[in-house]
Amino acid sequence: MKPQVLMLSSSRQGSEEYLEHAKSFIFAHLGDARKLLFVPFAGVSMSWDAYCDKVAAALPEFTVTGLHREPDPAKALACAYDNGQAIVVGGGNTFNLLHTLYEQQLLEPMQQAIARGTPYIGWSAGSNICGQSIKTTNDMPIVEPASFDALGVINCQLNPHYSNYAPPGHNGETRDERLAEFTILNPQTPVIAIAEGTALRLTEGRLTLVGDEEGFVFCGAEKTAVQPTADLSQYIA
Repeated sequence: MKPQVLMLSSSRQGSEEYLEHAKSFIFAHLGDARKLLFVPFAGVSMSWDAYCDKVAAALPEFTVTGLHREPDPAKALACAYDNGQAIVVGGGNTFNLLHTLYEQQLLEPMQQAIARGTPYIGWSAGSNICGQSIKTTNDMPIVEPASFDALGVINCQLNPHYSNYAPPGHNGETRDERLAEFTILNPQTPVIAIAEGTALRLTEGRLTLVGDEEGFVFCGAEKTAVQPTADLSQYIA
């Protein structure tokens, strides 16, 4: 089986309701499957139970089971394919998400489940961990994971919520300047930046940008625009 992975930039687009724009992507990705094994570990300002309830309310067509409620989370990940479940990882703080996956020894079981063909959906932090590492997350390092190394579904870095907007009078670095700091030190490692409302979809061995907005690939000193439906399979791990 080949990995079936949907990497959403965000849970919202503009002022829409939670996961509203994502529903069409999710339905297209999962087909008739209606069971979700939800990983709430990126949640910090709300409890994991409340996070699960929030996702269940936004996706009433699906049965949502919280991974944190499972007596053996590693076994739950390993059995997700046979149980007809998709693994879904929500957004929040990427450092807390990866820290918890390492702390509970769940990173490798999740990698194995994805490699087996278990459908995977992430947004924001849940997408960021699909890259080689979380070094291009937008989040503050509020906790220190055992490593920055992530799932490595794609052979590059990912930057969700991409925008290079700089408010008037703001003197902090733009997103492009921040990403340039990474590519200067890691000139051979590409970064795919995706705008809110868009996603990367890996299915049947092909990686594409889905949605209505263009994305960008940063590599070395180059910034290259990527149009919707573009084939990005060269970045598959």
